[in-house]
Amino acid sequence: MLQELLVSEVRLKILKLLILNPDKSYHVRAIVRAVGAEINAVRRELLNLTEISLLRKRQSSNRIYYTVDTSHIFYSDLLALLSKEEGIGAKVIQHTKELGDLKFAVLAKAFLRGRVSSPLDVDLFLVGNIKMDLLEQIIRDFQHEEGREINYSVMTEEEFRHRKRSNDQFVNRFLTQSRAMLVGDEEKFYSMV
Repeated sequence: MLQELLVSEVRLKILKLLILNPDKSYHVRAIVRAVGAEINAVRRELLNLTEISLLRKRQSSNRIYYTVDTSHIFYSDLLALLSKEEGIGAKVIQHTKELGDLKFAVLAKAFLRGRVSSPLDVDLFLVGNIKMDLLEQIIRDFQHEEGREINYSVMTEEEFRHRKRSNDQFVNRFLTQSRAMLVGDEEKFYSMV
């Protein structure tokens, strides 16, 4: 779907690589290998993305390295978009109907940016009557493929409403994080009482 929005398949692949790995720098040849495109197409897209300041470049010896500028005005929006096509976000969206009566699915942007989760962090938050066996399988598959742990929490609508009304510290902590909505309307999620 994003390919239709962003027009260039090479640009989309570069964005996925750099935006989903904000702490890494890549030299041109590494980008070419990672996205599987011709070097001239990659260079053209890197130039376009650098000109709009979404990417930063630096030279080291005879190599030019590129990183995403996480302070760019579109970075957060692009991260949220890409979270729906890659990783655990894509898996949840693909299985929305099978998961049951899923009202809201939300990913913490800190997780998307590569945060290593502590036991207190919630990376994926779901509200609804969820088929837990399927969700647990999706989570296990993701963790196995990515080699990365994900902390998740599931609540029914009633429990979520109750905990919001009672100013539950756990729910409030998650609501104050920046997040990417996978399923549901963000305004309804935030204002639900």
